[in-house]
Amino acid sequence: MNFHDGWGNHVSHTPFVPMHRLQSVPGCSKFLQQNRFRGRRVLSLHDDIEPHVHDLSDDQKNAIAEVIWKTENVELTTVGIDIGSSTSHLMFARVHLQRKTQALSSQFVVVNRKILWRSPILLTPFQTDNTIDAGLLRVFIDQCYESAGLKPSDIDSGAVILTGEAIKRKNARAIAQLFAADSGKFVCASAGHHMESVLAANGSGAVAVSRQTHRAVLNVDIGGGTTKLALVKNGEILGTCAFAVGGRLMAQAEDGRWTRIDEAAHQTAKAHGITLRPGQAIQPADIDHVVTALADVLISFIRQKPAAGLAKDLLLTSEIVTDLRPDFLTFSGGVSEYIYHRERTGYGDLAKPLAAKIAEAIANGHIAIPMLDPGQGIRATVIGASQFSVQVSGKTIYLSPGMALPVHNVPVLSPSFRRNDDFSAISVTAAIGTSLARADLPGDQPLALAIHWHGDPYHARLHRLAQGIAAALKKERREQVPLILMVDGDIGRLLGHILKHEIRIANNIVSIDGIQLHEFDYVDIGEVMQPANVVPVVIKSLLFSAGS
Repeated sequence: MNFHDGWGNHVSHTPFVPMHRLQSVPGCSKFLQQNRFRGRRVLSLHDDIEPHVHDLSDDQKNAIAEVIWKTENVELTTVGIDIGSSTSHLMFARVHLQRKTQALSSQFVVVNRKILWRSPILLTPFQTDNTIDAGLLRVFIDQCYESAGLKPSDIDSGAVILTGEAIKRKNARAIAQLFAADSGKFVCASAGHHMESVLAANGSGAVAVSRQTHRAVLNVDIGGGTTKLALVKNGEILGTCAFAVGGRLMAQAEDGRWTRIDEAAHQTAKAHGITLRPGQAIQPADIDHVVTALADVLISFIRQKPAAGLAKDLLLTSEIVTDLRPDFLTFSGGVSEYIYHRERTGYGDLAKPLAAKIAEAIANGHIAIPMLDPGQGIRATVIGASQFSVQVSGKTIYLSPGMALPVHNVPVLSPSFRRNDDFSAISVTAAIGTSLARADLPGDQPLALAIHWHGDPYHARLHRLAQGIAAALKKERREQVPLILMVDGDIGRLLGHILKHEIRIANNIVSIDGIQLHEFDYVDIGEVMQPANVVPVVIKSLLFSAGS
């Protein structure tokens, strides 16, 4: 692509460098007004002087090249932290983002990601009252920074994923304090059962396997306290489910006493006439009965049997109801390390014998689904380290009078509904409800809806979309939370206007177009920039890698 340089000359496209960025280059400040950088020379138009060319020194050329590189590239040091009911660990990475100059776009995309350091796996420390010991977690995190040769000030962005016991209010509050000083940098996601299922399916590599093979994949994430299922086809998660089967429902102290016995273990034992008492001797045969019963529940869900008896008692969500049968089976979570023979050491819990029961069922055909290794096991939910990707909104935005900007770390929902002319308000409501259930967001949490718009912006179509959004907010009792609409088509202002002035929803709204978002994104929205009437949008996405 060619442009005119202002003097009748054709210039091949080179990224334009703002004048204020070049002002800092030594020796350039005297002749930069209305200049264009072109290859090795700078064209200048001085008062009462004919256009002429300035030769630049090597230092000036290098300085300008560095400014251009920094204009087009961003490197960030990130950390991903997973704090769960059984294990906690973290990972540091460096992410290289580059502006899409070929498409003349302002969007930055990830072009390289390098893992800098991975922590050892820590058994999440608990206090005597069964709450997580935030003090010991602080010591562990500080030691990780020191071992990696990094300081908190070196980190540009981070994601903290809380699962299991960590999301309970009494624990979440203490854990949040660990990152309070860096609240502007960190996304802190409390992962409920459905969200954790989706995180595990993405982080393990199961979603990528499904997308690459165009087959149905059932990912089974077996953690310390729960097992999460996700059924995926062609890269789309069709259903999730969770139940209280895990490798650390029971745990031993160093002296061999079973000091931790979760409620699900008590339920399982009681169903088989066994009484478990913490701190007292438990016969090996009784432990084997408990493990066998837990494995039977897990296997029945893998085989898509209707929940009954103990399986129904241990169910934490609704079942996956579908006629679709998986073509492949993948495992993630701590127990998967034993299933794939990456770990052989026992840690005084049920993980190793539970994995042995699952492996036996696969070997003898009781589980008749081919098994694949998706690439990630115990680290599946921490593979996503946070990234920054900066976009700028389109000009047709809508901002209701009560909507205060800026806002930070708002989770993105990406509802999937029919986008042809036949979509209905009911289908939009249902799609948003499904996304909200999967995200497990608190009722007072502001949310962002990513709307993928296709077709003409006829009023009837926009009104159906707005009706569906309003009905979903009412159904989920979210009429008072701030609503952020992020639309990839040029309908932001129209959609916001219809919602606020025709349907008259109570929510404060900011409706923005020209933005592309996906699930697992979090957004920061800055103040309106005048006179352009645009807002800067910082997108923090979870990165999932199929490799190590």
